[in-house]
Amino acid sequence: MSLSIDYLPTADLIPYALNSRTHTDTQVAQIAASIHEFGFTNPILIDEKATVIAGHGRLLAAQRLDLPEVPTILLSGLTQAQKKAYVIADNKLALNAGWDADLLTAELESLKEMDFDISITGFDDLPDLDDDVDYSLLDGEDMDVSDGVKKAIMVDFELEHYEEAYELFKWWRSQDAYVGYMILDHLRKERKKHEAN
Repeated sequence: MSLSIDYLPTADLIPYALNSRTHTDTQVAQIAASIHEFGFTNPILIDEKATVIAGHGRLLAAQRLDLPEVPTILLSGLTQAQKKAYVIADNKLALNAGWDADLLTAELESLKEMDFDISITGFDDLPDLDDDVDYSLLDGEDMDVSDGVKKAIMVDFELEHYEEAYELFKWWRSQDAYVGYMILDHLRKERKKHEAN
């Protein structure tokens, strides 16, 4: 399939009504800052009716920047199922990637030495990506946990609570709080209440 970039009026693009990915004001501001710094380097993907398939955050940032037009790529011929799946996949597949903590820290430190505003990368400061964190799930009784190694578990939130939970986790981590223990302590107290009834 041959793809071409077409610049369309920002006002003509239609956000996908059932887009399950959310964008906070903070994130939209970060995307806008990135566009301002580097240009609009990642076109918005649309269907034949100018409905956004991928790039809702970029569209919001373009609106914030009052850009009269944005680069788009038309994905023609997709079935309705393919469109729905791509809207999800475009966001989720990126989340499945990880970081090489040493390389990331080195690159961000290098940018700081160059007096570059690293907040444009999405990181406000050097990340706390400890090598002593094991991100496997706590899913077995015979799990061998070495001393000094933090274990990570998945915590699920309903969509309407996700952004608030994310901001709360970020805030408590910025206060050097051990968030895992706070959750464990709360769940312990709730279990005692439940068992008492």
